[in-house]
Amino acid sequence: MNELHVTAAGAAAAILTVLSISGTLYWMLHPPKSRADIAAVKAERLLKESFGTVLVAFSSEIRSEHMMVLAARLARGLNSELLALYVIEVPFTLPTNAVMEDEDRFALDVMASAEVIGKRFGVDVRTEIVHHRHTSQAVLDLAKRERADLIIMGSYREGTYTGAPLGREIEEIAANAKCDVLIGVEGKHGTLLYDETQAEAALQSKV
Repeated sequence: MNELHVTAAGAAAAILTVLSISGTLYWMLHPPKSRADIAAVKAERLLKESFGTVLVAFSSEIRSEHMMVLAARLARGLNSELLALYVIEVPFTLPTNAVMEDEDRFALDVMASAEVIGKRFGVDVRTEIVHHRHTSQAVLDLAKRERADLIIMGSYREGTYTGAPLGREIEEIAANAKCDVLIGVEGKHGTLLYDETQAEAALQSKV
């Protein structure tokens, strides 16, 4: 029987071969991630870490009902707190504590609708109605007080012509907010407020 002779060079070559094979197998099982993969992971981590409180802003001009559905879905998925704010803008011709029964009644209806939407998605909605001279400042103040991580709101335009700019209040909130702002421009064929009940009824009527 031949004796096995192990030399230092042979042992080193064997170790290098094993390491090389191991490295190749590891690389094959753990391929390097692309920039897109790394960016996606980073964005997902930031999303989970950042969205503690989501603020949905309403006013007589900022109609955010269609965004409320999106906000509720987002809050449920991220386990965020959802706060709906309705700002009643007090004209300068009235004192700041003026009674505005019609506006308050309308605001209560809007906030009740927001709560219903939240419940449909299993999310508790905290609501608040504020009287203020400027809608944008009221939204910014509440966002700061609540340390909101995201402001969601609908939009309006200053004119009906093509290319009309977004409303002044929208611009001011987006420009001065200390958090992310998501602005929803409702389209003619949007589906965020898609009412499945009505759609099913319409379908049944055609049968």
